[in-house]
Amino acid sequence: MSRASQTIRIVVADDDADDRLLIREAFEECRIGNPIDFVEDGEALMDYLRALPDDALPGMILLDLNMPRKDGRSALREIRADARLRCIPVIVLTTSKSDEDIAKTYSLGVSSFIAKPVSFDGLIEVIRALAQFWFEIVLLPPECRRQAG
Repeated sequence: MSRASQTIRIVVADDDADDRLLIREAFEECRIGNPIDFVEDGEALMDYLRALPDDALPGMILLDLNMPRKDGRSALREIRADARLRCIPVIVLTTSKSDEDIAKTYSLGVSSFIAKPVSFDGLIEVIRALAQFWFEIVLLPPECRRQAG
């Protein structure tokens, strides 16, 4: 089954309620009907991922870096260290444009790093491009292909 014909579950880890709402609205505006779950920090993300059976793991994680309890860097480190989770594409979507953050997250194995756009129209463009790239273009190994539950 091609990636384009699958419905990929997405989990968004972001502590800002306004950003979560804007991300949801951007997916709706782009008419991307993928199931989306939201968590508020890295601790909740790891609890969420560990509670899911293998066949229900998300096909993408959008990860903010600066969150309470456990930040995105720590969550990314744990995801990449876990054989069950490591092939999930993790896209950092954060306000940071710091070269240090960019270098650090790539060294931890992030799939891509995107600075949050300042406008809603910019966010729509980012979500549209993300969906096209990750759902229609990228091919993942068989063990990393998951359909939404």
